[in-house]
Amino acid sequence: MFTGIIESLGKVESLQNVGGDVRLRIQTDLDMSDVHLGDSIATNGICLTVIEWGSNWYAADVSRESLNRTTLGQWRVGQPVNVEKAMLPTTRFGGHIVSGHVDAVGEITLVREDARSIYYEVTAPAEISKYLAEKGSITVDGISLTINHLRGNILSLNLIPHTAERTNISTWKTGSKVNLEVDVLARYIERLLLGDKAADQGQSSDISMAFLAENGFLK
Repeated sequence: MFTGIIESLGKVESLQNVGGDVRLRIQTDLDMSDVHLGDSIATNGICLTVIEWGSNWYAADVSRESLNRTTLGQWRVGQPVNVEKAMLPTTRFGGHIVSGHVDAVGEITLVREDARSIYYEVTAPAEISKYLAEKGSITVDGISLTINHLRGNILSLNLIPHTAERTNISTWKTGSKVNLEVDVLARYIERLLLGDKAADQGQSSDISMAFLAENGFLK
């Protein structure tokens, strides 16, 4: 589990094809002294399992599922990535609950200055729009952010100078692809609302924004 508060701006050091999967090595200035084999480190919002590490790097294997569901298949050597170690029970919870399980890939569709912050619009795939809420939380490339406004499946974000300095958002341009993870509570609420139907094989959710409004979940 993570908080979405980025600890380090890492860099892709190598990408190696291994049996159809990818072995990834990340250079980082994280404190690696307390890292152990099998620990989780979120890398641009993707929960990766440490298989090797040193004082300023770690390596992980990436499955086809992760390659298909995230931006990782487009990464290149030298690319900056947001890095966060798994949270401890004693960690100050500064962001929101982040699992590191990417739901979809979104696209940056607008970037402009907004006073001292930077304003972004991100187009999310239509299938995850029902999990998004104005002033709700979303994880973008591993960063815990608040959705300012929603227009259908287009969400707007404002990132302050501190976030810009600590993360890879300087690389976000119009057309950039980003990893999106919705608030984990939204996924479980949807499953609970299915009730007994959740056990049906092949059952797909028929919960829509209209359904939520009709049942008092939306104003």
